[in-house]
Amino acid sequence: MIVLKSARLRSLLRTALPFLIMPAIILVTALGWRAEHYALVSFVMVLLALLLFLSGFEKREIGTRRMILVSVMTALSVVGRLLPLLKPITALTVLSAMYLGSEAGFLVGALSAVLSNFVMGQGPWTPFQMFAWGIIGFLAGLLAKPLRRSRLLLFCYGAVSGLTYSLLLDVWTVVWTYGEFTLREYAAAAMTALPYTVLYAISNLLFLMLFAKPVGDKLHRIEVKYGL
Repeated sequence: MIVLKSARLRSLLRTALPFLIMPAIILVTALGWRAEHYALVSFVMVLLALLLFLSGFEKREIGTRRMILVSVMTALSVVGRLLPLLKPITALTVLSAMYLGSEAGFLVGALSAVLSNFVMGQGPWTPFQMFAWGIIGFLAGLLAKPLRRSRLLLFCYGAVSGLTYSLLLDVWTVVWTYGEFTLREYAAAAMTALPYTVLYAISNLLFLMLFAKPVGDKLHRIEVKYGL
């Protein structure tokens, strides 16, 4: 397990990767590249998500334990996404971030998207899905303390995450459909997708209500036992 020693470098990566570099890559790709380049962009996004994860820990032993847990949560998310209609991927990503950290949450979200798409279907939408689920997880990690204290706040975050995911994917829809981004087309795409957006927000809420205690309690015990 590689460990980044410089605290300044780790701090820079945790800010630049999720908020600057990765969103810039997917937007530039959508506006300037052809559709067949999506596989390369998805691969780059995986590498950057792994780099972000590496920036989140200092000790090799703790990092290895977190990677094992991230692998388990990612596997559960991938399997859960194969369910019809309601899918727990966002709920599991949020819970991973709350107990394993922002970087782990981003990695679970991003890997769940690209791995499950080997079954659901890969395409130019994959990098957008990776970023959307990843940033939802990353922000959940930043808000971990209040989310863990208040179930109501957690459920609200889950519902808002459904809206956020759909609105981010609507950006891809507009850019790839029209070759540019305009508010008019974006509003039309958002209104067209509204039923699915509402369904997704409700599913996030339901799965968090179902998983928050059993999954959260297990992750908390592991967190305390191994000092993650």
